[in-house]
Amino acid sequence: MSQPTRYYIPALASVYAGLTPLAEALLRVVVGGFLVPHGAQKLFGAFGGYGLAGTGGFMESLGFTPGVLFAFLVGFVEFFGGIAIAIGFLTRPFALAATGVLFVAAVSVHLANGFFNQAGGWEFAGLWTIAALYFAVRGGGRYSVDAKLGREF
Repeated sequence: MSQPTRYYIPALASVYAGLTPLAEALLRVVVGGFLVPHGAQKLFGAFGGYGLAGTGGFMESLGFTPGVLFAFLVGFVEFFGGIAIAIGFLTRPFALAATGVLFVAAVSVHLANGFFNQAGGWEFAGLWTIAALYFAVRGGGRYSVDAKLGREF
């Protein structure tokens, strides 16, 4: 059994307890919200994206065939899953799917470029993989649709 945290300034315990659910909700909204435009690029060609056909061609160049199917699946997870994560609806399954998408992107696209994001490395994709994994494990938290419904995976 874990011991309660012993704070250097014990009076801050109640501050942390009150702010933690808000911080988790903010992080969840950001993680989900940042996925949405990437999905829109793949599905709809928005924000300078290549749409399903262009993204599908890129997917095939990486060895993911049929490319258009993979483009749709990744775009769906990013766009609709991003919205779901942001509002905290079916948080765990969508966050788990996003974790998979982000991990595959980190390994198949970015790993060969080293660590740093400036050179196209895996730094950015790796960070977002771990952020999505947090919500796959933790769930939507107190301020989520899942909590309001009283149901979670």
